Amino acid sequence: MISEKLKKGHLLIAEPSIIGDLSFNRSVILLADHNKEGSIGFIINKPLKYTINDLIPEIDANFKIYNGGPVEQDNLYFIHNIPELIPNSVEISNGIYWGGDFESTKDLINDGSIHKNNIRFFLGYTGWDENQLENEMQGNSWIITDNSYKNKIIGKSTTHFWKEQIIELGGDYLIWSNAPENPYLN
Repeated sequence: MISEKLKKGHLLIAEPSIIGDLSFNRSVILLADHNKEGSIGFIINKPLKYTINDLIPEIDANFKIYNGGPVEQDNLYFIHNIPELIPNSVEISNGIYWGGDFESTKDLINDGSIHKNNIRFFLGYTGWDENQLENEMQGNSWIITDNSYKNKIIGKSTTHFWKEQIIELGGDYLIWSNAPENPYLN
């Protein structure tokens, strides 16, 4: 289950030791790109209080918006599992695609062709410069796992996703599954 090499499509699970970091505490990140120049990912388990209609009133849908990460939080990004409907998408892996023609996407949402299990929107992304993510891995900030959910991760409930991942890891991680988010408040 735990992979030795970083690659697009992997999940990065925040180590329980990341406490007090508002962006990454209890985060699960889908790695959207990884190459020698750096890495990009989206936090998939941190919904915001906005819907797509709040940000783009001409879209008649209440799809949640997620905090994708601390970089460029004034930009909207999306991943999806319907490349046959959204032109110019880039495959991440396992049938998950990033971006594509936004005008077509708006029309498809409005006509009911795209459902919330097909697409996920993010404000911002998570980014790492060359070797930065590898250094964080050596510092035990992240646990790498394969994405066993494949393209169904888009519709996956996020409320307890980090906890579910920690339980799946088992062993010494089990004790963290029921720990409070901020142990200092315990």
